[in-house]
Amino acid sequence: MRISGTFLLVACLALAAHAGAIKPGPNAQEEIQEALITAKPGATINLGEGTFDLKMGLSLDIDRVKLRGKGPDKTILSFKNQNAGSEGLIVTGSGVVLENFAVEDSKGDAIKTKGCKGITFRSVRAEWTGGPKETNGSYGFYPVESENVLIEKCVAIGASDAGIYVGQSKNIVVRQSRAEYNVAGIEIENCHGADVYECVATKNTGGILVFDMPDLPVQGGRDVRVFNNQVVDNDTQNFAPKGNIVATVPTGTGIMIMANNNVEVFENTLSGNQTTNCLIVSYLASGKEIKDPNYDPYPEGIYIHSNKFGSGGNDPQGDLGGALSELIGKPVPDIVWDGVIDTKKMAGGELPKDLRIYIDGNQDADFINFDLMNALSDPSKAKISRDIAAHAGELPRLKPIKLARR
Repeated sequence: MRISGTFLLVACLALAAHAGAIKPGPNAQEEIQEALITAKPGATINLGEGTFDLKMGLSLDIDRVKLRGKGPDKTILSFKNQNAGSEGLIVTGSGVVLENFAVEDSKGDAIKTKGCKGITFRSVRAEWTGGPKETNGSYGFYPVESENVLIEKCVAIGASDAGIYVGQSKNIVVRQSRAEYNVAGIEIENCHGADVYECVATKNTGGILVFDMPDLPVQGGRDVRVFNNQVVDNDTQNFAPKGNIVATVPTGTGIMIMANNNVEVFENTLSGNQTTNCLIVSYLASGKEIKDPNYDPYPEGIYIHSNKFGSGGNDPQGDLGGALSELIGKPVPDIVWDGVIDTKKMAGGELPKDLRIYIDGNQDADFINFDLMNALSDPSKAKISRDIAAHAGELPRLKPIKLARR
């Protein structure tokens, strides 16, 4: 039988790639770290099948390196016996691609990337295999202070803060990923421009969070689209360490927007979230003091439309859930707003149109404004409103995020 030259070339390349893969074994720690240190820009580092027993964290600071395994259930970087380093893997190089492997049981964050101009996570799993525990690492995927961030087809399980977290970054896409048994499933915090879509957030304390926080170098989180996601049955008891902001997230929250501007939530399915399916609040609802004079704690320009709501609000939990239950009874409505606005921005007795909360086209979803400020001082004076028609209307649709070519 005659074998073509093209076939031989492909076969040789495949064998070379296989032969060059780093394999599990007693020297794997040193081999992986040496490869990460000595890699040239544009290089691919291949990891073989099996479980790598790693006792120290790994780091990569070279640009345009691809770290590739054989699959998130075939190539496992296990940090169960880690005794050095605060992360499993930290990346500070730009244009890096991480794909087809898993990071398990890291001492701290599973994968942290910082200051990257272009970072891709593809088909990567981050997990703490012992289930939800306060002692688990804070974040599964943790890109911060970066731009052109892509997280796709990834899985995050068991983070004591957020499974998939993007903070203080811009131009972000999180898609086709799954987050379960985390405190926060997916969190976009203090970011400018993000799309979160075609994801599943289930069995977390809170499913998808869009936050803006004080006391950070990048503030004014805005322009976030959350669409075509399944946000269902988020019912894991909050196991965040005390003092963390996510420790205030009520167990059973679907989508939560806090102090962010220009957020569009559409075409999602929200169901089985037992405190409420959708929560919109100011930072004042956290009960934490604001010391940052430049911080804007109000959610403004929020557009909730064309979503499908199932059951929810039947077992409200946490301080906020308990207060809601006492104030308005059960079930808590599908969409809850604390009613807090910046009165300094009002003109003619109302907010400008682009700063309002709009809720439209969500089938038979119900709504409540529970008037937080009066409810805190004297619940009997709270001007509770269930008038969803007062929020009819629309805002201009946000533009899709376009990532730089990679």
